[in-house]
Amino acid sequence: MQYNTLGNTDLSVSRICLGTMTFGEQNTQAEGHQQLDYAVSQGINFIDTAELYAIPPCAETYGVTEEIIGHWLQKRGRRDDIILASKMAGPGSDWVSHIRGGGTRFNGTTIETAVNVSLKRLKTDYIDLYQLHWPERNTNYFGRLGYQQAADEQNLTPIIDTLRGLKKQVQAGKIRHIGLSNETPWGIMQFITLAKSMDLPLVVSVQNPYSLLNRTYEIGCAEISHRENVGLLAYSPLGFGVLTGKYLDQQPENARLTRWPNYSRYSNPQAIEATRRYVELARRFQLDPAQMALAFVNSRPFLTANIIGATSMEQLRNNIASEKLILTEEILSEIELIHQSIPNPAP
Repeated sequence: MQYNTLGNTDLSVSRICLGTMTFGEQNTQAEGHQQLDYAVSQGINFIDTAELYAIPPCAETYGVTEEIIGHWLQKRGRRDDIILASKMAGPGSDWVSHIRGGGTRFNGTTIETAVNVSLKRLKTDYIDLYQLHWPERNTNYFGRLGYQQAADEQNLTPIIDTLRGLKKQVQAGKIRHIGLSNETPWGIMQFITLAKSMDLPLVVSVQNPYSLLNRTYEIGCAEISHRENVGLLAYSPLGFGVLTGKYLDQQPENARLTRWPNYSRYSNPQAIEATRRYVELARRFQLDPAQMALAFVNSRPFLTANIIGATSMEQLRNNIASEKLILTEEILSEIELIHQSIPNPAP
């Protein structure tokens, strides 16, 4: 397993990070613990979760994923071997109305409350990486490319107040480092610039989508990763499993998109056509399509960690094994040809 330094910290994290959003919905606690045990046995030391999970989000499973990880940490008894990341949910309408009424503000009081509740569920004294799951402000994330100015932004928390709230938790020893998620280049640089000028915690990572179907991170954020030492934690590297090819011309039983067809971010006609070409390319070179897609993400110079997820041990073993796959220049060139033909079909 290859390890990368997390931003400007002294933490070394595995290039493959285990994502856990299926724990408590598609996976039981026993299955989640089995995944965690196997991941650690393969050299993975980086675990990512969120208060929002399990997915799809609902009141009944809110925080359950953190609880499952907490039981595992308590049972395993080797907390310091793990780099644990979690995320604080932002504001939203009906889909997060069960979390602080849907009106979350990233101020010091709310951050402290959210951190304390996550620590209790995780059965730990500290979180290594605490991330803001999506921006408080209205901007283009979760599949939106174009920015539209919100009509009313009167009640937004100033970013400097958010950083001060996070600093208080760092000083209390409850979190070690901070990160962003679903952020734009403007947002990332605002956090960095203010932190540098006001002696506040520096962002050490950005958890954004990145895959063969969505390489928009390259447009504005990759340069920030390079110049500011803020690496990408890539989520949805298989596009909700679409890039495995399993949804081409079929609907597998109990698969995520079969159970929740409204998760259509990676299933528009252009994305399906691009997926078909990537799958055909992998098979032509006798590669597993999922492993080729993950190996591509692993090869990116701005990557800190690739967040994989699985609902079965077979999927987990296959995804982790992608870490050993090195794509040839010929394959990378062919990937670029497909990308140029159908660029970013599923942002």
